[in-house]
Amino acid sequence: MSFNTPGPPPPGGVLRSPQGLATAVTVLLSVTGGVNLLSAGVNVFTMSLMNDLDADPTRDPGATTDLADVLTGLAGILQLLMYLATAVVFVVWFHRVRVNGGIFRNSAFTQAPGWAIGWWFVPIAHLFQPFVIARQIWRASTQLGPDGSPVRVSTAPVAAWWAVWVVASIVGRVSNRLYTGAETPGEMAAASGVGIGSDLLMVAAAVLAVLFVRRLTALQNTMATQGPYAPPPPAHHEAPAAAAI
Repeated sequence: MSFNTPGPPPPGGVLRSPQGLATAVTVLLSVTGGVNLLSAGVNVFTMSLMNDLDADPTRDPGATTDLADVLTGLAGILQLLMYLATAVVFVVWFHRVRVNGGIFRNSAFTQAPGWAIGWWFVPIAHLFQPFVIARQIWRASTQLGPDGSPVRVSTAPVAAWWAVWVVASIVGRVSNRLYTGAETPGEMAAASGVGIGSDLLMVAAAVLAVLFVRRLTALQNTMATQGPYAPPPPAHHEAPAAAAI
């Protein structure tokens, strides 16, 4: 679906609306946040159970530990499925807005559009290179002033989302390693505690990602419909002076 823009299309390609993809990403991120909240609840249950067993090793856990294992496995499967679905749609949206950004202002970019997809699959580099591209898309999608002067628009939504996502990803990997290597109830409790932190950070990252996606999509919609220059502010006309008596 192309933007419904007046006049001839801008040079360098055809703009395609990211609105549908943005809506899909928003829904998937919202569901992902809910799944991570569920996982946090499972980790709270598991941590409480493991702490009780660690305090009293003679206690018979019965079927409770089996239930904790089942819930943990189910939450992990749901997280993986939602992560994969969300990642695919997000990367497609990210590439779409990168291509649009190149049409708006190609000089804002230092890399080819394909890297908006490619960097996500490069170890280590995926922790910072997509952020570089995101900031460049943000700038390219921001209108200039009526006189062509640059307009400062805060990139805080980009930075906040990325910082929380990177921290959440690192904490998540630590949690997985602790859980895999845990052999005692105390170690399981510690792994579950880190897992709670990871899950809550992922919820925060999902919320910030929704804000980033919606804001950047809105910037591109405005750029596409109004052009590269922001309209001048409406003139303020002074009220006519009262007639003298």
